[in-house]
Amino acid sequence: MIKNTKKIAAITMARNDDFFLGRWIKYYGNEIGDKNLYIYLDGMEQKIPGNAGNVHIHKLPHIDMPRATGDKYRIGLLTKLAHELLKTYDIVIGCDCDEFLIVDPNTEQTLSEYLSSINIKNSVSGLGLDVGQNMNCESALDTNAPLLAQREYALLSTRYTKPVVINSPVNWGSGFHSIRNHNFHIDKNLYLLHFGAVDMKMLEQKAAARGPDWLNHLRRRGNGTINATTALPAHDEKWLRIARNIQTFARPIYAPDKPGMFGLKRVVKIPTRFQKSGI
Repeated sequence: MIKNTKKIAAITMARNDDFFLGRWIKYYGNEIGDKNLYIYLDGMEQKIPGNAGNVHIHKLPHIDMPRATGDKYRIGLLTKLAHELLKTYDIVIGCDCDEFLIVDPNTEQTLSEYLSSINIKNSVSGLGLDVGQNMNCESALDTNAPLLAQREYALLSTRYTKPVVINSPVNWGSGFHSIRNHNFHIDKNLYLLHFGAVDMKMLEQKAAARGPDWLNHLRRRGNGTINATTALPAHDEKWLRIARNIQTFARPIYAPDKPGMFGLKRVVKIPTRFQKSGI
């Protein structure tokens, strides 16, 4: 066990996402301490989560922007925050509030212990797992119960193999998907779990709030992750190692600073031990 863990902060920015933000605070607060969490709320009307505790929360005026412009604006704010925090912290974790970085329980280390023990070269990534609802066998989400106790399937996703951990003032690309002018390094024991498609009813509610066209589109086309976790066969965890090896070396021609999978689409059954994360 690592006795002297490094000083670690976690940052995110959220708007109208109380469900995940509360869970983000609970998870990362348990892992690194809530006093080390920093959140930007996009909109002065945004409510502070009830479990905020000692979390540093700063509200910003909401500005309507096209999606790409907004993504660049948000990552610019978060990158600047990370640079400032690295003056007093050893490591910064940056991710969306529906993303959770976990260490394999087989290591018998906490996330802070593990990150303190590895050699980080500017940044490190966990293997991306896009958790989705299997509509054939999984019920609507019980919002009061742990997520991983209710969801067993995930799409292996290069999109979520993100360099979310940094220890030097590098510059993230939009959505934390890349580090500008740097390669990325996928750790063998880290996983980034994305829960944006964890429940179809939740997606329908969000689509309805945006307008009937969005809801009709979702009901007509479905959701890519949920479609995959429902229709594709689920592979065992050996595919975690295979995908990590592929993504370590494969690069899309159009994005040499991001991982690739040669177009392979694989669903895996999430190891039950991951439930020990408490997510």
